Amino acid sequence: MNKFYTTYGFYPKYPVADAGYGSYNNYIFCEQHGMEKYMKFPMFKKETTDKKYQEDPFRAVNFPIGKDRIMRCPNEKKFYLQYRKNVKGNKYGRQEEIYQCEDCSGCPYAEHCKKTDKNRTVRINRELTAMHQEVIGNLESIQGALLRMNRSIQAEGTFGIIKNDRWYKRIVRRGIKSVLLEVFLVSIGHNLYKYHNKHEKNVTAA
Repeated sequence: MNKFYTTYGFYPKYPVADAGYGSYNNYIFCEQHGMEKYMKFPMFKKETTDKKYQEDPFRAVNFPIGKDRIMRCPNEKKFYLQYRKNVKGNKYGRQEEIYQCEDCSGCPYAEHCKKTDKNRTVRINRELTAMHQEVIGNLESIQGALLRMNRSIQAEGTFGIIKNDRWYKRIVRRGIKSVLLEVFLVSIGHNLYKYHNKHEKNVTAA
């Protein structure tokens, strides 16, 4: 994005990218530079298409919070904040809150809710969860659908043709300069192929 800004003098209003780019760091970067959140996060597809997963009552994000501001599981057991921890590799100071159930002994839902014999603990980051909900709203809007479709046509389609139709499976050179040269040559070849096909169609039509 910084290279984009250096080249054009502004940041794109609606950056659309692969799910691998939908991170807390990148969302904060978008907020700081006036960009909307249109980048998928890793669990976007599951969050939007898997109804069973969305409504799973044993997901911590689905645990209700009562008027006393205490989170409870499906067995009505309370979860208490144990501590907060910084997330490694996060330059914007992202923190997770670690909650633990007061008592999981004798719980009839234990086999569905936890994997160990200890009281269940959950990690909560309400800020990131809110960001994900914002992203879902953006991408499922009409504008979001059009942006995703446009990206699929322009980026994914070209990548699919180069990789599958041209049997170009991997970069064979090493070193940044050599890799860039290889990518440029492959791209030029792809564009020449498109130009040739268009030219031939025009000749045939004439």
